[in-house]
This record gives sequence, C-alpha cells and structure tokens, in this order.
Amino acid sequence: MRAIGAASAVLLSAVAAVTVAPSALADDADRNITSFGFSVTPATVAPGGTVTLTSDGCEEPSVTVTSGVFDTVTLTEGRSGSATVDVEAKAGTEYEITFDCKGERGTAKLTIAQGEPRPEPVVHDQGLPPGAHKGVKAGFGTAAGSGADDAGLVTTEVVTGVLLIAGALGAAVVLTRRRATGGRA
Repeated sequence: MRAIGAASAVLLSAVAAVTVAPSALADDADRNITSFGFSVTPATVAPGGTVTLTSDGCEEPSVTVTSGVFDTVTLTEGRSGSATVDVEAKAGTEYEITFDCKGERGTAKLTIAQGEPRPEPVVHDQGLPPGAHKGVKAGFGTAAGSGADDAGLVTTEVVTGVLLIAGALGAAVVLTRRRATGGRA
C-alpha cells in the first residue's frame, strides 16, 4: 500500500514538473544570454559623462553599440570604445544599451545620476569564469552553448531536476510515514 502512495507522489511531482518547466524556460529567456560578452563601465554616470564599452567573443570584426543616450559606437576587433552621454540625459533615468554581434543582441542598463560617475561595471560575460576569453566554452549551465540545442538541453535539465526532487520528496514521505507507524511494513 505504501508503494502505491509513493508512486502517486512521484506521479504528481512529474505532472508538476511538466507544469513548471515552461515558466522556468521563460525565466531563462529573460537572462540576456549571448554567445559573446559585453560590458558598460561605469553602470551609473552623470549627464555628459563618458562610459567605456567593451565586447569579447564576437567572431565578426565589429560590434555595434546603440543607445538613446549616446551616439552609435562601433567596437572593432575586440577593442574597447567610449561614448559620451548626452548632457540633456535626465538624472534617475535608466537607458538600455544594445550590443549587436552579427544580428545577435545583448543589452545592458546604464543609469543616469547627478554628480560624478561611479565605477560599477555591468558585465555580461557569457557565464564564463573571470579571466576566460574568446573561444572558451566553459561556465555554468548552458549559457556557453550556441542556439537551438541549448533550449532542448535546458528543458531536459529542468524536467530531470524536478523529477529527482520529486523522487526524493516521495522517499521522504514514505520514510516519515514508516517512522510514524513504528517501522511496521
């Protein structure tokens, strides 16, 4: 009888996994994962201030950087560039900075503040460990991969993880009930 209860718990957990997986994938899509790294330094700058733009890992010879708060900048062959923020930029406003590598886009935020800029870089590093450079396919999860295969791998990982958790919870329920009844089988 207890085996039926454990099987029911695992089955209900599997149904929950199928229900939860699409929302987990939606969260993954919102993480701004790209096959190349990019950064804006500082992350907060005063109107009229200068920001440094960098990109790493784009196989194209150039990356185009656009924003509503400065003129378009082209980063050539992995070199950094700079942009001067419009003097009319309103303090407290957050602007989106778009890095375009052969049609693949990643975004960073730039906040406009009053006074001197603060050196807080916003780095989007492909999920790579510090010091890793172009061509390295390391990191966490599937962020270092490329394209459609990653979506399937993420789904598989999410469903597998939820099923493992469900199995562990089912086993915990069985053991708890067994202890509650004095260990009788």
